[in-house]
Amino acid sequence: NVGKSTVFNILTGLNQHVGNWPGKTVERRSGICHHHGMSVELIDLPGAYSLTAASPEELVTREYIIDEQPDAVIVVISAAALERNLYLVSELLCLPAPLVIGLNMIDVAKQEGFQVRPDVLEETLGVPVIPMVAAKGQGVHELLDAALDVAEHGPIREPDRPQVREDHQEVVGHLQDLIAEWVPAPYPVEWVALKLFEGDREMIVRMEGEMPAERWAEVRTILDAHEDAILAVAGGRYAWIRRMTQAALVRPRAGQVNLTHRLDAVATHPFWGLVALAAVLAVIFSLTYSLGGPLQELVAEHVVGRAAGALARVLSGAPSWVRGLVVEGVMGGAGTMLTFLPILLIFFASMGVLEDLGYMARAAYVMDRFMHVLGLHGKSFLPLFLGFGCNVPAIMGARVIESRRNRLLTIMLAPLVPCAARLGMLAVLVPVFFPESATLVSWALIGLPLLMLAAGGALANRLLTRGDEAPFIMEMPLYHVPNLRTIGLFIWTRILGVLHKAGTVILGMSVLVWALSTLPTGEVETSYLGLLGRAIEPLGRLMGLGWRPLVAMLTSFVAKENAVATLGVLYGVGEAPGALAGVLRASLPPAAGLAFLVAQMLFIPCVSSVAVIRQETGSWKWAALN
Repeated sequence: NVGKSTVFNILTGLNQHVGNWPGKTVERRSGICHHHGMSVELIDLPGAYSLTAASPEELVTREYIIDEQPDAVIVVISAAALERNLYLVSELLCLPAPLVIGLNMIDVAKQEGFQVRPDVLEETLGVPVIPMVAAKGQGVHELLDAALDVAEHGPIREPDRPQVREDHQEVVGHLQDLIAEWVPAPYPVEWVALKLFEGDREMIVRMEGEMPAERWAEVRTILDAHEDAILAVAGGRYAWIRRMTQAALVRPRAGQVNLTHRLDAVATHPFWGLVALAAVLAVIFSLTYSLGGPLQELVAEHVVGRAAGALARVLSGAPSWVRGLVVEGVMGGAGTMLTFLPILLIFFASMGVLEDLGYMARAAYVMDRFMHVLGLHGKSFLPLFLGFGCNVPAIMGARVIESRRNRLLTIMLAPLVPCAARLGMLAVLVPVFFPESATLVSWALIGLPLLMLAAGGALANRLLTRGDEAPFIMEMPLYHVPNLRTIGLFIWTRILGVLHKAGTVILGMSVLVWALSTLPTGEVETSYLGLLGRAIEPLGRLMGLGWRPLVAMLTSFVAKENAVATLGVLYGVGEAPGALAGVLRASLPPAAGLAFLVAQMLFIPCVSSVAVIRQETGSWKWAALN
């Protein structure tokens, strides 16, 4: 929330590569910037509040700085949250990499009543401080100039580093003497000692493995005797921050109510905050599907449909299985995925604007207490809400969640949200079996997977992801005008990811399902999928269902709306709901119809959702659990 991504995007543009850190699920972004005839590689490290390994993101950030020893470290901080942001700077100054500070949002700070003097702060810290308004492109290239100068010539002088509170300086020195011989290079001994006093779990485990048992016992004795040392470490840093900002920062006068406070009186209110969030969600949902829906139909008809027709004509002389593979398997799977692009584009644009504006933190705060029931945090609510339209963008929308654990749990729960395809199936079939109480039954069937979502979330939180929960710390950033360049690149990188998935995992899954529903006879009734339906018919009889409803359930794996079409084909009446209704009433009693509808609402996700789960989690294990 300080504009780090804006700075990175301005400098690298489209020359970016997005992937994961080796052995990690944390996103890694790197880019090349051409500056004054030089090619500069920039690594966008995950945002962090401190260098204590409270999350995988913070661990990646500090390990990269220590192990890779970059030529320079640029830390972007907010001028309107100077004191809070300088805590991270106080830790970075203890590491060997030279530092440059980008003092961003100078305009926002002024608007909120803060007056910051960058030149005084630079003189006090002994580190280059570059004033910036990154959203307008001001100061960004000057920041890179300063970083290149520091990388080439070294720091301007020895920086002023924080010290531990005086009453603990002697014991810190003693601890450094004890561990110095076993601290692995290139870790600074003083920094490791401070992390041990802070109770950093990762560093404690690492040093215990490096040191002889008897020497570690001495260290453990010191740590146990000074359990309050973390207060001395933090106290020393905050005293340093007060000293660094004494002449460089003038705060707003007491009692001054700024724009952020006025808006937050509504946005974070226990009741009105929910009303505001409901209004925001209504706008997003309306835009996503009122605009995205028609655009999706246009893409399906004029892009995917025409492409499928053209391929069918080109392959008219080819064997029928080749035409089926290309037209139905490839275009019916990966092609259908492409029709989601308008919906995803609008959703990612909405998320980008809300994130850059500063509202996402408020939405997460308002929903946090409700989502805790599921073992999640507030930010998970928005992707889950999108699932009412389609589970695929809901699963992809979980990318806005930074925590790996919460992102994984959100992805696992998203398929339980009843999507538009399942809601459409209810609209067709519920009146067939329950003409007198269709509305009541429909609401009950919609509520069933939501209850399962709540129960499944609580259970998964306890069993599947136990022990991985990181503390939820979210800063309430100041509201500011969104940066269109940052939002555009945010959308671009995610849409590219969608296109990549459509051409890889989803394509493979679609072809596999097509083959199972076609081979060996070319008819779904006698295909391997049909044979499977007949094989599990004894199980279906427990629900009062024959093999036809079971095959319809299996074909809904390709797309949920296939259930009605398959029933029409198997019962020999086509896809017309009116013709199908009489046959279904005669074939299935209401209890069996209800069993079929319940099973459909809780059935495995569609092939696109499963493929996206595999891609987003990087594991077939999580996809199989769904």
